[in-house]
Amino acid sequence: MAFLLLVSCLAFASAASGCGIPSISPVVTGYARIVNGEEAVPGSWPWQVSLQDKTGWHYCGGSLINSNWVVTAAHCEVGLSDRVVLGEHDRSSSTEPIQSLAVSQVFTHPNWDSYAINNDISLIKLATPAVIGSTVSPVCLANPGEVYDDGRICVTSGWGKIRASAFNTPSKLQQTALPVLSNEQCKTYWGTNISDVMVCAGAAGSSSCMGDSGGPLVCQRNGAWTLVGIVSWGSSRCSTSSPGVYARVTELRNWVDQIVASN
Repeated sequence: MAFLLLVSCLAFASAASGCGIPSISPVVTGYARIVNGEEAVPGSWPWQVSLQDKTGWHYCGGSLINSNWVVTAAHCEVGLSDRVVLGEHDRSSSTEPIQSLAVSQVFTHPNWDSYAINNDISLIKLATPAVIGSTVSPVCLANPGEVYDDGRICVTSGWGKIRASAFNTPSKLQQTALPVLSNEQCKTYWGTNISDVMVCAGAAGSSSCMGDSGGPLVCQRNGAWTLVGIVSWGSSRCSTSSPGVYARVTELRNWVDQIVASN
C-alpha cells in the first residue's frame, strides 16, 4: 500500500481553518452502498450536497467548499431553477433541519468535453450563503501537485442507486471506502479513456452508481478530509469489479480558485 505524499503548507493551513473536520465523526467500515456500501452516520459528511430540481427530485451530488460555493460535475447540468440542499441525511424525512438554497450562478469548466468526459466540473454560486453548523460545513480542496493514488483508502458518498437495476435511489445517505488507483492501473480497465484530469477508485467490491454523480471522493490528509475527486463516470452496470472515474481535483484546483476569487 505505497503512496507518495507531497506535503504542502497549504494543506496544514486548510486543516487549521476548519475545513474537512466534521463535528459528527464518520464511521466507515473497512477504513474503518452506493453499491455494496453502507448508511452513513447522519451529519458525518457535512459538505455533502443533494442537487434537486424544482419538484424535489434528487439528480446529483455535490460538495460545499465554502459558505458560498458548491462543486459538482459538469455533466449534472445544474439549472438556475434547481435547489442546493445541505444538511440532509434521510430524504424521506420532513423533520431534518436542512438548508434548501437557490442557485445564483453556474460556472462550467471552459474545457469541459462531454464526449471524452474531460474537465467534468462545475461550480455553483449560492444565492444566499450556507449557514455553517454541526451538519453543514465545507470540505478542504486538494492542492495542485498533491498525489493521491496507489492504494490509499478514500471514501465516496451519495444517494445514488444501490444497484444499477434499482428504480429508485435510497432515501438515506450511503458511503463506501474505496482504494485509489494510479492512472496506469486504471488504464488496464478503461484504456485511453483515462486522462490526466481523471482519478480512479474502486474495483474492490463497491462502486458509485447513478445519482452519485457530482458527489465527493474524499481522502484524509493531515487530519482533515480533502476533496480529491468528483464522481464522474464508470460502468453502466455500476460494476464493483471495475473502478469508478472521478474528476481529479488537484488538476482543477487552479480553475476553482480563479472562479471563486473573481466572482
